[in-house]
Amino acid sequence: MMPGIAILRDPAVPRQPLATPARTVCAWPPLMWNAWSTPDLHFVHLSTRVLTSGGPSCLRTGETLWGNPKPYAAGVAWEWVQLRHGVYAMADPMGLITNLRLVGADGQTLTSTQVALHLNQLVHTLPWQDEVLRALECSDRLPARHH
Repeated sequence: MMPGIAILRDPAVPRQPLATPARTVCAWPPLMWNAWSTPDLHFVHLSTRVLTSGGPSCLRTGETLWGNPKPYAAGVAWEWVQLRHGVYAMADPMGLITNLRLVGADGQTLTSTQVALHLNQLVHTLPWQDEVLRALECSDRLPARHH
């Protein structure tokens, strides 16, 4: 870890288990991290949810959460959209949700645009579309719920 970088966590607040929905990542304790070390986080898939349904013939949306729950409790989440069968994209590449506070080599906190650029590079390395497909397949197997 870079000198001057610290984990910001209130020791009086008990650790909560990781949960869905993906937006819960913004409630995790903030984590200061060197922007050039984001590949060192080794994010894993934590959850993917289908938010709109309508059967296999409808285009759907959802959210996914990736993170490194130990030892740092770092995470990033985003919404996805189905463009057509088998093709998924981030709904808003600038709309990533994270508890990371990225800092540059000078120790200054990066702007939200700079953070989004770094995190998009990280997202590009993750097999998140595979997890979306898996979630959609599971969703398709569930019986339809009538309200």
